[in-house]
Amino acid sequence: MSRAARPHLPVRPIWLCRVCGHPWPCGMARLSLLTEYRGNRTALLIYLATLKVEAATQLAALTPGAPPIDLTDRFLSWARARG
Repeated sequence: MSRAARPHLPVRPIWLCRVCGHPWPCGMARLSLLTEYRGNRTALLIYLATLKVEAATQLAALTPGAPPIDLTDRFLSWARARG
């Protein structure tokens, strides 16, 4: 199966893409999510906010004493509607 055909899903608890190794959501995951949630941006943002909280908790547990960087840009800013 080609790299593009495989779903770009996160490897938990490190939150890297299992296909390309980039921080998840990677570019391909973002495109897939935008397609999947086309017409329902609110649901996409709720889903991503939930994953952001999960990622923050898991990443913090991996490196106690060094909280993860702000994950808002990585998980939410790109998905906001452009006006």
